[in-house]
Amino acid sequence: MELSLKDIVKITGGKIIGDENVKIKKIAPIDKAEKGDITFLTNKKYIPFLKKTKASAIIVEKEFPEIEIPQIVSDNAYLSYAKLLTFFTKKEIRHTGISPKSIVNESAEIPENVSIYPNVYIGKNVRIGENTLIYPNVFIGDNSIIGNNCIIFANVTIYHETKIGNNVIIHAGTVIGSDGFGYAKDGEKYFKIPQIGNVIIEDNVEIGANCTIDRGAIGSTKIGKGVKIDNLVQIAHNVEIGENSVIVAQVGIAGSTKIGKNVVLAGQVGVAGHIKVGNNVMVGAQSGIGKSLKDGEIVSGSPAISHKKWLKWAVSYEKLPEIIKKVNEIEKKLKKE
Repeated sequence: MELSLKDIVKITGGKIIGDENVKIKKIAPIDKAEKGDITFLTNKKYIPFLKKTKASAIIVEKEFPEIEIPQIVSDNAYLSYAKLLTFFTKKEIRHTGISPKSIVNESAEIPENVSIYPNVYIGKNVRIGENTLIYPNVFIGDNSIIGNNCIIFANVTIYHETKIGNNVIIHAGTVIGSDGFGYAKDGEKYFKIPQIGNVIIEDNVEIGANCTIDRGAIGSTKIGKGVKIDNLVQIAHNVEIGENSVIVAQVGIAGSTKIGKNVVLAGQVGVAGHIKVGNNVMVGAQSGIGKSLKDGEIVSGSPAISHKKWLKWAVSYEKLPEIIKKVNEIEKKLKKE
């Protein structure tokens, strides 16, 4: 594929500074780009490569007069890069129909333009939307619904009664609708509490590899529109996650917690059960959330505190050995006196 900058700016937005007829064949990192490549600058750490890059053009957020190659100046260079990369890598979907090596219950409703690969199991009364791709070894339990334009990668398990919206991507190895961790103490033993709810995943959600989203004990576990979930995330029963929130790798969210809209939980955050995290909250990596957070809070640490306070605490923590040494010296002097 070859595009001129004039064509590219229609995809990325922004304005061209320089020759709009320069031809581009692919996208490359700023330090590895060659002639015919377009690159991008979104991190100040890579500014030193500006004059060295061999790229034919670059996407930036502000003009750099000191460089000679054409520039596409965009308000959001990273988003422009993402749009262009999507265009360059988009593949035409060839529908394969239903593989004869899959097991599909006769009551399932599946349009002709759905692709179902070998060794897929689809249970009773399952409904699958238009243009959905289901890769090998996927299990879809009874009475589940999957929307249009979904991609379900290999070895995903979707338990019964699950409801999945349109344009949802679920990566390999993820389990949706497994039983929540519910037990009642019976003397020294534990009595299992039946988990009779389900999981609801709304439109435009992406779920990473090897995640687990438990079904509700009673009612539903809900993942809102546009939520993005990284790999290795555990979401317990009856959790609700609001629209356009981002859940980074190895986060664990305990049961019945409500996460608001546009929340960011960084890697390895732990969230206690039965609390509420407000809208637009940001939580730093490895933080422990033991109580509810109000809208717009930014917290870090375990237990989590204001991020500004945590930064001061972190600086003090590094100085502790020095402080202890000084305290010991003062104590020795006082004893001598």
